[in-house]
Amino acid sequence: MEKIPFVDLKIQYQNLKTEIDSAIASVIADTAFIGGSSNKYVNQFEKDFAQYLKVEHVISCANGTDSLEILLEAFQISKNDEVIVPALSWISTSEAVGRAGATPVFVDVCPDTLLMDINLIEEKITAKTRAIIPVHLYGNALDMESIIRLAKKHNLIVIEDCAQSHGAKYNNKLTGTFGHAASFSFYPGKNLGAYGDAGSMVTNDKTIADKCRMIANHGQLKKHHHQMEGRNSRLDGIHAAILSVKLKYLDVWNDKRKDAATKYASILQHAGIQLPVENVNASHVYHLFVIQQENRDELIQKLSNNNIEFAIHYPTPLPLMEAYSTRGFTSNDFPVAAKACNQILSLPMFPEISDLQIKRIAAIICD
Repeated sequence: MEKIPFVDLKIQYQNLKTEIDSAIASVIADTAFIGGSSNKYVNQFEKDFAQYLKVEHVISCANGTDSLEILLEAFQISKNDEVIVPALSWISTSEAVGRAGATPVFVDVCPDTLLMDINLIEEKITAKTRAIIPVHLYGNALDMESIIRLAKKHNLIVIEDCAQSHGAKYNNKLTGTFGHAASFSFYPGKNLGAYGDAGSMVTNDKTIADKCRMIANHGQLKKHHHQMEGRNSRLDGIHAAILSVKLKYLDVWNDKRKDAATKYASILQHAGIQLPVENVNASHVYHLFVIQQENRDELIQKLSNNNIEFAIHYPTPLPLMEAYSTRGFTSNDFPVAAKACNQILSLPMFPEISDLQIKRIAAIICD
């Protein structure tokens, strides 16, 4: 029985092979391997992505986690500060806060969208709260207008985590363009992915942009002029060139993901499972197609028996991970996230997934 992969990066490469190979060959011919102000491929991608998002500044870096950490440092968030994050996300969201010396304050999620419950944010705000990191989980856009209003009321910084939401929109405005700044990951499996770890920060604030660029490049904007102690977090030329090629196809790929999600939902609407719910006024780009099923183990066994790959995003709420065990949280503190983590299952989702593959997956679920 032919395997249905969770993500098929090989077919994407095969479809773009001529362009991708040419881009890589150009970088090699120019020996433009390391990122920095003199790397034309990195500069071009930053320009391309800024134009796509319609923002002033894109600052590339080595990965999405670094982008969050660098932004927190640029906003001078550190010891004794608190940052509000969702209870359901990849650990980078809260990890970056802890690595900055601050304390992540967790907020439960909505049972339908699994996005951070905006109605629970204000009760978590204290005199120590400095920022909110809203996560556009699975490619589903949060109500950023409400979050921005709340942030203005309490004078908080908003850093959007767009690791899974390339091209997603809220009220026809792209995620990553609402807050003071935003973080993007270009991990290979993302809607816009490099061929290794890569990331970027975006902002319309030149002061923050300059700080981020300095931090990411050893504290310098000009070689050998170190204005501060920074770190080494640079996007390399090959990844940048690949991303510039792939960016041209992002909206087309997102439309194909939406089409695949519609086909899944049409077949599975009476299968007795909770289908993904698109947030009100949002344009979901389905980085992941996440269903909820009470007897998940039975469904996992059926998929495994039929050679269909799947994943769980994520099996444990962030506050219940061992990393935060000293804080004494229990599942009762985050009941929605705790329940969801026992039921969520990510089905295969990529732009090139075929109708036959979707029908086969859905038939097994419905069986």
